[in-house]
Amino acid sequence: MIRGAAKEKYDKNPELIRRYRAGDEDAGESIVLLNKPLVCSIASRFASRGVDIEDLVAIGNIGLVKAINTFDFSRECAFSTYAVPLIFGEIRRFLRDDGMIKVSREEKRLSAIVCAERERRQAEGESTAISDIAVALGISAAEAASALTAGAPIRSLDESAYVDDDSVTLGNTIFDEDEEQRNFDRLSLGMAIEKLDEWQRKLIVLRYFRDYSQTEVAKLLGVTQVKVSREEKKILGKLREMMG
Repeated sequence: MIRGAAKEKYDKNPELIRRYRAGDEDAGESIVLLNKPLVCSIASRFASRGVDIEDLVAIGNIGLVKAINTFDFSRECAFSTYAVPLIFGEIRRFLRDDGMIKVSREEKRLSAIVCAERERRQAEGESTAISDIAVALGISAAEAASALTAGAPIRSLDESAYVDDDSVTLGNTIFDEDEEQRNFDRLSLGMAIEKLDEWQRKLIVLRYFRDYSQTEVAKLLGVTQVKVSREEKKILGKLREMMG
């Protein structure tokens, strides 16, 4: 979430975008640096996907640049809120289309040896269990299993995951679409809440993050329950506008 001085920094986005579009290349670099924490935060959510975090940040920056070039100043939302889905989308697209597993030369060599031994055993009717292949080659079962995986053909994430069901692709089984949408929603909501004044933030935190009733919130904030109800509706409407 964006707090204090950090919020003031992000408020510089519109000015920098206007300068960049007017031909100021330095302003473009400033926008990228200013929003680096946002890109890094989103990239870190994909850190377990087997891709170097620096590569993910670089891909996320492509989404950021797209947001810089397409941001509509007439939209009543912060630039960071607008940029989040583009950054998410660029990283997810990269993982879907280009995130192929890279195999070293040594892994390829061992894979060829393991596959050849398995084929020989199949032809001669011998056991093709991973453990038996590993013993025959003088390697560990883990190494043998890894070598077989390395030698497996790379399949497109757009291929059907199941033989009798074309509606589910391999990509759908790997990426949880709902989870990513929830991540985006949480991040966008956090940014929107930070744009509220301190009193409004307290009300929302007490009501929706600590589960206090309107009556309890009224006592804590020193106002009437009617005022809490009225202000809550206004704030929720404001949040919807900022996120919409």
